Amino acid sequence: MLQQPELLAPAGSLETLKYAVLYGADAVYCALPEFGMRAAPVNLTVEELQQGCIYAHARGKKVYLTLNTLPTNEELKKLPQYIQEAAAAGVDAFIIADLGVLALAKRYAPDVERHFSTQAGITNYAAATAAYELGAKRVVLARELPLMEIAQIRDNCPRELELEAFVHGAMCMSVSGRCLLSSYMTGRSGNRGECAQPCRWKYALVEEHRPGQYMEIGETPDNGSYILNANDLCTAPFLDLICKAGVDSLKIEGRAKTFYYVASVTSAYRRALDTYLRDPFNDDFRLPPDVIEELDRTSHRHYSPGFYFGKEQALQTPSHTYVRRWDFIGTVDDWADGVAHCTQRGKFAVGDTLEVLQPDGATVTLTPAWIENEDGQRVDATPHPMMRYTIPCETPLMPCSLLRMRKQEPEA
Repeated sequence: MLQQPELLAPAGSLETLKYAVLYGADAVYCALPEFGMRAAPVNLTVEELQQGCIYAHARGKKVYLTLNTLPTNEELKKLPQYIQEAAAAGVDAFIIADLGVLALAKRYAPDVERHFSTQAGITNYAAATAAYELGAKRVVLARELPLMEIAQIRDNCPRELELEAFVHGAMCMSVSGRCLLSSYMTGRSGNRGECAQPCRWKYALVEEHRPGQYMEIGETPDNGSYILNANDLCTAPFLDLICKAGVDSLKIEGRAKTFYYVASVTSAYRRALDTYLRDPFNDDFRLPPDVIEELDRTSHRHYSPGFYFGKEQALQTPSHTYVRRWDFIGTVDDWADGVAHCTQRGKFAVGDTLEVLQPDGATVTLTPAWIENEDGQRVDATPHPMMRYTIPCETPLMPCSLLRMRKQEPEA
């Protein structure tokens, strides 16, 4: 029987959850304000979580809730109510790293699936099997595993146990994110969702008796050295190999990312996965070129294949800078009679060439001859945040389509 892996997308807000579902996710993972390993994002309220579950379930999709921090004794008192409220909201699974949280989830929400988080560091089939025996329906594998070891885990643990692996997004310089660097340097613990990302900082060498004299330690004096800064993961070109290794869920990283980023990346991986599923027994997987083109339209660090082909391929990026070639400038709220009704998310002007990404993955290029504001007045540009406007477009556009524009090259 053909295995059909799930495409799992991040959702740091209710808006992002909806866009992830619209743009092709089979499931989303999100968090409430506590216990979710991402303290910075807005996250969801209980009411928003319930709305998100209703929205996803109505479309045949699933919602997983992260409970993967390492709670203190004091915080444990809050967990039973947290778990019960989440279960009542309709979540399909909890993502858990702590054995105490696992026990509480089994007690207070026995009908909700339990997934072992990547924070648990599952790196071998004995650990995966032990997680299954403790009540886990799924394990999120450590990010350091090469494809061969993932296949060995699949072959040596119960078939009922699902395997999940990261396929795209930011990488951590530490083993499965279990890092003490941020806590030591800033007092903000990465294991409690407060990582300050010191691995992304630019470092220099200072000699003990020469304070203030910074000596560059990089190969290029102008750029310094980013000795801990990992490239972003991108597995789209070999997604077929991850599926064939036995992975049941393909996870996109990024709960701190914007809804535009999540929609764009999810759309790209939806196309990649559907290409594989159309001919899964063909060993000559050909990634559609528009997939990589789409992945280049979001802000990202330089890409690498991570650890899937060995640690030698898990490269460090030469700086902390991002690749930003496109600007997200708006959403399409509606289309009728050759006119698109839009909401501003960035400025553009009459005469600029725009690209529209639609929820079905199709793109449309247009150069609007005019822009009208909410009062029906012709304007030259869209400078005001969240302003409503209309533009001409002969091609019908789907609601929640995304408008973007290639960054202009600086003049020489």
